[in-house]
Parts: sequence; C-alpha cells; structure tokens
Amino acid sequence: MTTRRGFIKAGGLALFGIGSGGIPSFLAKAAADIRSPKILQRKKVLICIFQRGAMDGLMAVTPFTDPYLQAARPTLFMSAAKTSKNPLIDLDGRFGLHPALGSFEPMFRDNRLAIVHGIGSPNTTRSHFDAQDYMESGTPFKKGTPSGWLNRAAGLLGHEGATPFQAVSLTSSLPRSLYGDSPAVAINNLRDFNIQLRGNQAGANMAAKSFESLYDETSLDLLQQTGKESFEAVKMLQTTASKSYKPANNAVYPASSLGNSLKQIAQLIKMDVGLEVAFAESGGWDTHFNQGTQTGIFARNLSDLSGSMMALWTDLEAMQDNVIIMTMTEFGRTVHQNGTGGTDHGRASCNFILGNHVKGGLVHGKVAPLAIENLEDGRDLMVTTDFRSVFSEVANKHLGIGDNKILFPEWTGEFINIMRS
Repeated sequence: MTTRRGFIKAGGLALFGIGSGGIPSFLAKAAADIRSPKILQRKKVLICIFQRGAMDGLMAVTPFTDPYLQAARPTLFMSAAKTSKNPLIDLDGRFGLHPALGSFEPMFRDNRLAIVHGIGSPNTTRSHFDAQDYMESGTPFKKGTPSGWLNRAAGLLGHEGATPFQAVSLTSSLPRSLYGDSPAVAINNLRDFNIQLRGNQAGANMAAKSFESLYDETSLDLLQQTGKESFEAVKMLQTTASKSYKPANNAVYPASSLGNSLKQIAQLIKMDVGLEVAFAESGGWDTHFNQGTQTGIFARNLSDLSGSMMALWTDLEAMQDNVIIMTMTEFGRTVHQNGTGGTDHGRASCNFILGNHVKGGLVHGKVAPLAIENLEDGRDLMVTTDFRSVFSEVANKHLGIGDNKILFPEWTGEFINIMRS
C-alpha cells in the first residue's frame, strides 16, 4: 500500500500515491483546482526552521550577568558592557542577544519576537541523529514513529486533498518532520521544478524526466484519466515560479541555502497554492572547534539565520498576521568551553518565534544560575521547557489545531503562555 508522502530525489519532485494511470492521485485531483477560488485564499502558515547540529543557546542569548558562565568560558564569554567591542545586545538586564542577531532587536522591542530559553527534549540523548529524530517525530521516547509532528499537524487541519502544496519542505529530501500519510512534498528549487513518478511500471518508466518531457510523452495516454487541466495547473506553478522574483519592500535575502529556501517559501505563500506548513533547514551548528565570539563560524550562522528570517518577514509584510516563523534545534552545547575553542554536545538551548500574535519582547522559560549543582549531569544547561509545550501551543493557537493527543501522543504537559489569545 502506498502513502501520500512526497520527497525530492535527484533534483526532481517524487510523489507517492500513484494511481492506475501513473499520476499521483492526490496531485491529479488537486492540481486541477489550484486556480479555483476555494484554494486562492489566505491561510495561516507555520514556517519551521531546523538548525541542524545543535545551536549554542548560551551564546545566542547569553545570561551575561552569570559569573559561573563567565568562569566556564574564559575565551568564549561575551559581555554586554558598552565599553566592550561589539557587545551583546542587552534585552532585559539579564539576557543579551548576540550582535550577529542584531536584526532581531527591533522585532523583540516591538513585542513580535519571543525567545524560549532552556528548551529541549526530555530524552537525554546527545546523539544528533537520535535527538533530531525524536524532535521531528514529536515522540522523544519512541523509536520508529512512522509520522512526523508537522505531517500530523497538516492532517489535523482537515484540508487534505485540497492542494498538493499544503505541506512543503524546501530541502533536497523530505525531512523527518513531514513523514506520514498526509500529502507533503520536498522541492529543492522551484526554478527546476519537475516531477518524478514512483510506484508502478508507468511511473518507473517516466522517472527523472522533466515536466515538459512528461507532459509531451503522456498526453495521449495518461491524460485520458487525469485530464489536461491537471497538467496545465502544475505547469502553471512551474512557469510562475521560474519568473524573475522581486521581493517586496526591498527585502534582501542572503545568498545562502537558507536565504534561498525562505525566498521560495515567500513565493509559494504569495502564489496562493494553499501552503499551510513550510519547512527549511540551516546547517553548521555543531561548533566543536573554533566557535568564535563576535566573529567566526557561529556568528556567521547567526547572521545568516536572522538575515534570512527578517528578509522573509519584510517580504511578507502584507501577510504577516497569517505567518509565524519558528526555529528549533536538537539540543544545546556544554556550559564549559572545550580545549579547542568550541563547545560540545549539551542539553537545553533556545529558540525564536516571530509573529504578530506571539508574546514577544520576553525571554520565556527558566534558566537557573549556572553553578555546577544546577547543571544537568554537572555540565549542561538543564531542560526546563519540553519542546512539545512550545510547538503544540504554536500549532494550537496559530493553526487552530486542538487535538494534542494526536499531535504529540506521549505528551501530557502544559503550554507556557507564549501566544496571545
């Protein structure tokens, strides 16, 4: 039995759920309706960015008044003192924003950026693979969960079959978050958008062919079952996405993988194809060596993250009420720096939630003084907020999803009050 999962392979779009005519059944049904008024309506959109490699939350948002942290990081500690060069941005007298995240400051002051510190998984693994799997499946104590939490979120919205672009990942393969039975696709690049079919002989014979080739070679055969309208609608998506795109409000996206992904998410939102759940990822956060402070690999990653997010936010100005952008990372880094100018795998980190309806201007969560007796295993920032408390509240209050038993089946916790009513 096939499912309706989709993923990118070899630069094309592969879709599961192949019908007898060789065309994905949900794509054939939905593509014909892309131009229908029932699809062309503004929807709430949740955009998730996974920071793969484990971001050092203590450097991104530093409790700069903590003497224990300063002692634990003799060369990595950063100050908020105005007399220091390129200091931390003092948010509230206790926490300081890394200067590479400077573009976030106006959003924080305007109460549209919320930060959750001490966030992480209740599972104590420090394996990147396992921690990412647990966070993306939303079941931190169960291996082998067949679906991801974002796929379940898309299914709970009740719009399945309305559009094949309800849940889209701008990545080269479908992320664990979007595994499941609800339609989900991974598109590496809208300009190169093409279709690959898998699942039966007809699909196998047409694998790796471009849309134009597929359209030409199947017009006499498969169109008898799917109709020309279906192909034309998908072709319209390709043609529209291939045009030169000019972001609104002079927004400038970084020339990076993340910047390009978020720019394409903006395109999909503006194209009204029914997008409700979007996913992108940022790599390079595993900073064991030469992490740097005001400059270096960590600062560059932060600059790319904040620059990409703020370009998207600026680009979507007219639609900001309908959009929330949320980051996540599998775990944090050790409180003590190591001998190579970096930090090792830890436990809790922090995340950022940008939107007009978040309780912004606050650093939510609990971070105790970083004395050894307050550290997990005597070395790490303790997890005081289960990631599911945050993800479920955002999904509930932004997307209108109310069934937490399906969204996070093992979770019985409470929200932390990061969203406005």
